[in-house]
Amino acid sequence: MNIEQKINQLREELREHNHNYYVLDTPTISDYEFDLKLKELQELETNHPQHYDPNSPTLRVGGEITKNFKTVTHEFRMYSLANSYSKEELEDWEKRIKKFVDGVIEYTCELKYDGASINLSYENGELLRGVTRGDGYQGDDVTTNIKTIKSVPLKLKGNFPKRFDIRGEIILPFEGFAKMNKTREEAGEDLYRNPRNTASGSLKLQDSREVAKRPLECLLYSIKGKGLPFTTQFEGLENAREWGFKVPKAAKIARNMTEVMDYINYWDIHRYDLPYETDGVVIKVNSFYQQEELGYTAKVPRWAIAFKFKSEQAVTILHKITYQVGRTGAITPVANLEPIDLAGTIVKRASLHNADQIEKLDIREGDTVFVEKGGEIIPKIVGVDLEKRTKNLQHTSYITHCPKCNTELVRKDGDAKHFCPNIMGCPPQIIGRIQHFISRKAMDIEGLGGETVALLVENGLIINYADLYDLTEDKLIPLERMAQKSAENLINGVEASKQITFERVLFSLGIRFVGETVAKKLARHYKSINALANASEEELILVDEIGDVIAKSVVSFFSSEENKTLIDRLKLYGLQLEISSERLTNQTDKLEGKTFVVSGIFFKVTRNELKQLIEDNGGKVSSSISKKTAYVIAGENIGPSKKTKAESLKVPIITEDEFLLMIS
Repeated sequence: MNIEQKINQLREELREHNHNYYVLDTPTISDYEFDLKLKELQELETNHPQHYDPNSPTLRVGGEITKNFKTVTHEFRMYSLANSYSKEELEDWEKRIKKFVDGVIEYTCELKYDGASINLSYENGELLRGVTRGDGYQGDDVTTNIKTIKSVPLKLKGNFPKRFDIRGEIILPFEGFAKMNKTREEAGEDLYRNPRNTASGSLKLQDSREVAKRPLECLLYSIKGKGLPFTTQFEGLENAREWGFKVPKAAKIARNMTEVMDYINYWDIHRYDLPYETDGVVIKVNSFYQQEELGYTAKVPRWAIAFKFKSEQAVTILHKITYQVGRTGAITPVANLEPIDLAGTIVKRASLHNADQIEKLDIREGDTVFVEKGGEIIPKIVGVDLEKRTKNLQHTSYITHCPKCNTELVRKDGDAKHFCPNIMGCPPQIIGRIQHFISRKAMDIEGLGGETVALLVENGLIINYADLYDLTEDKLIPLERMAQKSAENLINGVEASKQITFERVLFSLGIRFVGETVAKKLARHYKSINALANASEEELILVDEIGDVIAKSVVSFFSSEENKTLIDRLKLYGLQLEISSERLTNQTDKLEGKTFVVSGIFFKVTRNELKQLIEDNGGKVSSSISKKTAYVIAGENIGPSKKTKAESLKVPIITEDEFLLMIS
């Protein structure tokens, strides 16, 4: 056996032993024997560097230093999940999805692991990269640290697709967390607060050797890719397990909502027997075909929902109520609390939402209050212990003037919150609008963060987002913590933002009620900022999914002289304030006024591409058939009830080819 063969043999043996120990929990050799083989392989690789393998088992010990984590765009967006807290909410969700799909629906029930989300990409059976969830669209490349986690396979076994992504949670089991804290306690260091935050923080450590010391695990739950060799979520889990991934066996198929609730009720009791944290159950429509039929909203998949176990509750003292000012001028009252440990984190503040909530609960400074984590994330006050209230506590009078600029607050009919109307002169509103403008989903300006924005405003260098385009290096360098390189990066980032597309520029302007989805619809419909600025409320309401509230907000924004001046300056600086001619050539009005329903499996274009073609040609996509439906585009395996309904309403059913011919 030559050197290369010996190296490959050791690698294969170590991968197998590693899988047996960390994934199957059935070790076949002792730790001592494993370490001897690992040491032998390390020596061979050191002496024969020509046989380097980026996925060798020796790399699990770490050693690489990462100063800056590269941002990577996810090939498949990582969506959030809608939450539910009762059987009734789950039944409502089931009623909604049954309106969209035909036939029997079965569900895959899985535990909701409480860790740090990760997306792993594999190519030809080898780990390509590991990327954090980030904002769902893009995250940080933490591959070097991921390779140190023993339950993440660096090479796969069996019959796997050539290219795919797999998602999961990086978690820290209770036993390992306890050992870490014992070591820190003996060293006289501060203890880690909880396993979830510790696991999440581990992924961004610069020294992978430190990550390797932590007993992290990776539990996988979702595969994304094209041409996958299975058609259901449950089959995907079974396949992933065969390829070498650690997939908990708690997942189960449920044929109806009664079986779903049985699963939830069982784990609500037995979750405390698990070796790691879980805060609920995820219910998914099992069939990939039905998942595709259901699709997504702007934020969540329609085919999945999380059931959250009852939140932990704590009792503490409310010392003081303060008030925050948001970028839209909205005032949010905040309870400043006696610090309390809640679900593994120290809680010092909680939202009081608005004046009505304070009045409803009759919350007063000095009260003993009950605090919960809403959805296990945001602390909120859910009640007052009136038996412990002393007679001298004063009734809470909601503030009448802005806490930052002293402008008298306003509250319009139908608004739950009070607002500061000093839009152009209130510091938190100024900073908040600029922070929104530079955010990742908006202008995504490299080298410019929230703290730097505040620094620029406080030093009088900017008072609105248009001022960013007047900044120069010599203005920036005198600022605290602003070196030559930082100034260069900021200026370059601002310059690069001039290439951001019109719909994202529109979103970045911060028009109230105009989020990402609405901005896309308005950009596609009006095609330029000039056309949008000249639209009346009546015209805006005619745009798909634009109602009275959004229409009034848009007209109000563009009627402001200050905003008109800002837009004129942005035009002057060269921002993309209209859809480019290249994109316009792919858009027509051929399908104007026509509504389409898409059903079945397609081969020449994907379902999403089909929907995009409809919208690019002026049409509208609907999920249900009605008298207003112009056409049903039918692929293979069209839902029988959709076909029946289309025929009963005399809605034409066309093929994929007929549609493509229609827009050619």
